[in-house]
Amino acid sequence: MLLRLSLVLSLVLLFACLAPANKKKDTLPAEVLAAQTVVVLVDPDAGMSTAAPLANRTAQEDVEKALANWGRLKPVLIGNTADLVITVRKGNGKIVQPTISGEPTNDRPAVVVPTDNGIHVGVQQGRPPDSTQAPPGDTSPRLGGEVGPTEDTFLVYRGGTAGEALERAPVWRYVSKNALHSPDVPAVAEFRKALEAAVKQQQQQQKQQTSSKP
Repeated sequence: MLLRLSLVLSLVLLFACLAPANKKKDTLPAEVLAAQTVVVLVDPDAGMSTAAPLANRTAQEDVEKALANWGRLKPVLIGNTADLVITVRKGNGKIVQPTISGEPTNDRPAVVVPTDNGIHVGVQQGRPPDSTQAPPGDTSPRLGGEVGPTEDTFLVYRGGTAGEALERAPVWRYVSKNALHSPDVPAVAEFRKALEAAVKQQQQQQKQQTSSKP
C-alpha cells in the first residue's frame, strides 16, 4: 500500500513539473508540410472518465470536423493510409481520476462528421487492421483509475500504421487547458497556424535559393 502511494505521488510530481513546460512545439518536418491525409485517434492510454465518459470520443469527432473544415488534411479511418496520426486526450484538471476500462478506445463501426461544406462519412468494418490495442479478453466494464495530464493533449505523429506511429516521438504537440474545447477546438487552430507559418518559411527559403543561383 505504501509502495503504491509512493508511486502515485511520484507520478503526480512528474506531471506537475512537465505540464507547464510542454505547452506547444512549433518545429515541423517536411513530411508534415507535404501531408494530405490524417487519422485521429483517442490516446490509447486514456481510460473512460467516470465523470465524462464521452469526453475523449467527442474530442476525437470535433478534431475530425475541424480538420475537414480546414480542408488541407483529409481525415481517414485506416491509419496505414494516413500521412499523419493525431492523438487526443481530454484533461479535467485532475492528475489522478477514476476511469472505466474494458472497451477498446478506438474501435468504432462508422463515423459521420458534419462539416461546413457537407458531411464526411467514414465506415470501418470491425477492428482496424492497425489498431493500437489488442482485442480485450474481458470486455465487461470495470472501474479503475489512471494517472495522466491535467490539461487537454493534442499530439501529431508521422504517418504509418498507428502502432508504428505512436512508437515514435510526436513531431508537434499542443497541451493546454481547453485545447480540445468543443466545438471550436483551439488545438487545430494552433496546428494550422504552425503549419501555414512553416509552409511560408519553406517557400521563402526556396525563393532565396532560386534567386541565388547564377
